[in-house]
Amino acid sequence: MPLSQTLWQTNQDLATACLNHPFVQGLGDGTLPVEKFAYYVGQDAFFLEAFARAYSIAAAKAPTWEAFQVFHQLADGVLAELNLHGSYAQEWGVDLTTVTPGAATRRYTDFLLSTAWGQAPGATAIAMAPCMRLYAFLGQSLAQFDSPSHRYSPWIETYSSDQFEPLAAQLEALIDDQAIDTPSNQAAYRYAMDCELAFFEAAWNIEA
Repeated sequence: MPLSQTLWQTNQDLATACLNHPFVQGLGDGTLPVEKFAYYVGQDAFFLEAFARAYSIAAAKAPTWEAFQVFHQLADGVLAELNLHGSYAQEWGVDLTTVTPGAATRRYTDFLLSTAWGQAPGATAIAMAPCMRLYAFLGQSLAQFDSPSHRYSPWIETYSSDQFEPLAAQLEALIDDQAIDTPSNQAAYRYAMDCELAFFEAAWNIEA
């Protein structure tokens, strides 16, 4: 089994915990309080800016021209996500220029950027892949609910789309090409998955 799949399968407990989290379930059925989603939008925009930077750092270190191009293509995908967040922010009055990152957000972005600066591109891909694969998993899972259209339907459509899945697969291909199965890589993948769960928990715990 490819390393990317091994890592994903090994961390199914955290993936399932994210899917079953009340924040994500509220996204799925449209019942999530708007204030909680507004907080999430601001935090996720801050996170995605760091995510794009980590891609760019990894691209600069890429050992091949092919890997350089893939990292930049993935960064372009993040920019598209940020445009979506910009539309959310405008709709619900969130000023993305004044967002203060919460502890869960900062913990995640510090981890990603320190990995990108301090380690090889394969290790960076491992640190970043949980976000991509998890969101594809969440989007595709929530889309199966076949709920009536609601305010969060565009979020589900984005992450369940035929455009997002290939981005996750591209990043996983970089893992399989450039990384090896080591305890440190296993720990980094799981740490990122745990950061994802903490991210949803922080947004859910905001007073609505």
